[in-house]
Amino acid sequence: MKLTKHWFLPLIHLFFPRYCAACGRRLQEEEIGLCKHCWEHLPRTNYHLQEDSLAEKLFWGKFPLGRVTAYYHYRPGSSFAEIVHLIKYRNRPELGITMGRLMAEELMQTSFFEGVDLLIPVPLHKKRFRQRGYNQSERLATGISQLTAIPVATNLVSRNRHTETQTHKTAQERYENMRQVFQLDVSPEILTGKHVMLVDDVLTTSATLTACADVFKDIPDITISILTLAVAGH
Repeated sequence: MKLTKHWFLPLIHLFFPRYCAACGRRLQEEEIGLCKHCWEHLPRTNYHLQEDSLAEKLFWGKFPLGRVTAYYHYRPGSSFAEIVHLIKYRNRPELGITMGRLMAEELMQTSFFEGVDLLIPVPLHKKRFRQRGYNQSERLATGISQLTAIPVATNLVSRNRHTETQTHKTAQERYENMRQVFQLDVSPEILTGKHVMLVDDVLTTSATLTACADVFKDIPDITISILTLAVAGH
């Protein structure tokens, strides 16, 4: 079977070539999603290596905070922004898994995932899910889980209200837009004493993630960590 794979995949890629999501260059056999050059030059924040990072400060005092990082810088018009748009708007869920794996591979060299019991992707409303066909945050979490073996939990929290896009809203408008959007769908006792990690695509003002974390506010001894693919505006 392995021998078949070695000659069969190059034949498939000869007729159906794959291209780098960032630069458009044709991928080599060993490259997945991104070429080696673009992967090496992704705009990493290194927030996970910093004490009191800009990302962490956005959540201070809001809930029982564990660890926080937003792994890459999101700048409109950049090649990395194209990656985010492909995942979020252009039907490339497999690229979300790839980016989740890339983050996890590097973060596993630190203690970032130590003690984490569950990965919880920020849920989409059913209407948005039907439009997109997948939840990009769940795809990121799946990639992370493939390397860390931390389970992905998609049945604990739901989004009970369809909200307008956050893109052109002020920080205050974002918070108002997200009030009471999420609900806890399980008994709080299930999560007592757990360390959960919320996973999302882009961190901007913290409004969405704070609203999601708010559903856990009455659960004893819970710890909430945050991991996003990118951060905008920092």
